[in-house]
Amino acid sequence: MPDSSISSDPPRVILVTGLSGSGKSIALQVLEDVGYYCIDNLPVSLFETLARDISNDPDKARNLIAVGIDARNPGSELKRLPNLIKALRDHGVDCEVVFLDAEDNVLMQRFSETRRRHPLTDADHDLDQAIQLERDTLEPLLDLARLKIDTTRTTLHELRELIRARVAERDRGEMSIMLQSFGFKHGVPRNADFVFDARCLPNPHWQPDLRPYTGRDKAVAEFLSRDLKAASMLSDISDFLARWVPCFEAEGRSYLTIAIGCTGGQHRSVYLVEQLAQFFSAQGRSVVHSHRELS
Repeated sequence: MPDSSISSDPPRVILVTGLSGSGKSIALQVLEDVGYYCIDNLPVSLFETLARDISNDPDKARNLIAVGIDARNPGSELKRLPNLIKALRDHGVDCEVVFLDAEDNVLMQRFSETRRRHPLTDADHDLDQAIQLERDTLEPLLDLARLKIDTTRTTLHELRELIRARVAERDRGEMSIMLQSFGFKHGVPRNADFVFDARCLPNPHWQPDLRPYTGRDKAVAEFLSRDLKAASMLSDISDFLARWVPCFEAEGRSYLTIAIGCTGGQHRSVYLVEQLAQFFSAQGRSVVHSHRELS
């Protein structure tokens, strides 16, 4: 009876890394649930062995592999990863790095609430210093990452859905497009490839009958769809992305994150993201969209 773990497709290797407390374990759990063979806290020396085995005989390798590598590896070891990943890709293996991050104050709060010990804290490093040391140590992996996920304002459920939709279920060779609305008063998303500003459009917040609704509601959508500036901005952004997204895709880009902001992230940016999600879906593209301030 054939081994179900072996497939005619080339192996796919997902390297999950990032800051402690940012959600790496959750990401690996999602990948394991959908059929990946997962190994957490893997030393770089063993990843080198894994990479060599896959490169030498990819037909006998497991089809889906996910490994967690973090700052418990020495920095000198982490610096070897770019060459190891390049070797895998040169042998036709679909290998990508997913980097999870969060703001320092949120990471500190998470460790405080769970009473977990940060892996780099010791007699010489308190929690704040350990987080900074970890950021410095992981710099080589951040530069390698095709997908960066900021979990500062992301719930566990949202993170699971992001990993499932953008990583686990992304077809080989297909680019995953993420559309996100946000409010400028809460800060610009750190991992966006493109940021568009919708604050020049008429604000439904100043319409008393529209203020309780969001850009997902029919009343707000109708209000903005009747406005010439809103229609022009939607058309311009759609045309821009329709022209340039295929260029990024042709360069082998796996992920593209597009953020649209207004003042509070409730009306204008939400409306535009909803419309653009429909635009891309109509083209048959893989699209994930979210509204950061509506979470």
